[in-house]
Amino acid sequence: MMERVNRIGVIGTGFISKGLVIEIEKAYGLMVSKVLTRRVIDHCSDFPLKDRLTNSVDELIANADLIVECCGDVIYGTNTILRIMEAGVPVITINADLQVTTGSYLAGKGFITEAEGDQPGCLAALHENVVSMGFKPLVYGNIKGFLNLKPSKEDMLYWAHKQGLNLGLQVSFTDGTKVQIEQALTANGLGASIAEQGLIGIPCDDVRSGSEALALMSKNLGYPISDYILSPKSPAGVFIAAEHDDRHRDYLKYLKLGDGPFYTLYTTFHLCHLEVVKTIRRVLSGGGVLLNNSVRPTVSIAAVAKRKLQSGEIIERGVGSFEVRGICVNIQQQPDHVPIGLLTGAVIRRPLEEGEVLTWNDVDIPESIATYAWQHIVNQSAYKDDLRLA
Repeated sequence: MMERVNRIGVIGTGFISKGLVIEIEKAYGLMVSKVLTRRVIDHCSDFPLKDRLTNSVDELIANADLIVECCGDVIYGTNTILRIMEAGVPVITINADLQVTTGSYLAGKGFITEAEGDQPGCLAALHENVVSMGFKPLVYGNIKGFLNLKPSKEDMLYWAHKQGLNLGLQVSFTDGTKVQIEQALTANGLGASIAEQGLIGIPCDDVRSGSEALALMSKNLGYPISDYILSPKSPAGVFIAAEHDDRHRDYLKYLKLGDGPFYTLYTTFHLCHLEVVKTIRRVLSGGGVLLNNSVRPTVSIAAVAKRKLQSGEIIERGVGSFEVRGICVNIQQQPDHVPIGLLTGAVIRRPLEEGEVLTWNDVDIPESIATYAWQHIVNQSAYKDDLRLA
């Protein structure tokens, strides 16, 4: 008897999608059925599986047992995922931008999980591992090597070309927007919060010293936090700072985790598209959600002006722009902030100074399902009595 081959649909034809479809095709029991793109198919000669490309959402849905969304677009991604959910097909995302903007609305409509591979998914997998061993997490940490809050366009064009990324991705990695987004998703999905607006980002020489410093802050605050360290000498990866039953202290010291009371467990890599297949198999086998933004999030990503903005200026795209960058905020403390993921085609209403947080009074944003979804999320969160935000 032949084993069933699961049909995996993919949304997007960018950097991650190209590597992902190659890996899915190699995986036993899986096949790439259709790949949804907004591009002209005849112009996609560099795509590995050009014969699977389609411009039709209906064709994508009809040929998939599961769909992986990695288009990197909040507005388009939200619209498309809702169509997929109406058909009852489960969705895996590699799109933290979407998760922290509309993911909580989508989580109430159907099955959606972020994939292992990007930092939030890797932290969720590490969380499952350390909790299964009796650890109590205090810090969910990201390891960053470099940040420049106001990179020049010239530098970003150079590095984007050198690393094979589009300009927006390169900017968002460099100006800190991506790490803020990743840690917001981690906080919401794993029941943590943030220590302060914009995160702390402790500079350090090694993971353990930064991890322990953040763990002490978490203990003083009285709740687990999601944050990052800035450590050029450390490997790319994620970490969890945790406590354990003190009766195991001698064992953990013997096992090279240090003297306690805080212990650092970390992975030295996150391999993006190569790890997504693990989440695909998890979902297909009934393993459930790895990580999503929760139906009632407490943390969001506000847009902050990088420079003076004038009335009438148009922000074509928030994440990865030279006009704004994103920072973590508590939703209840900043209820009028505009999520950076919604700033597509936004028009500035009044002059704004560098460093100002954009509010709904500051911009005109085209109506979309995504803007409706955000208002629904805020209304659901408005009456929460959450001690983590006290």
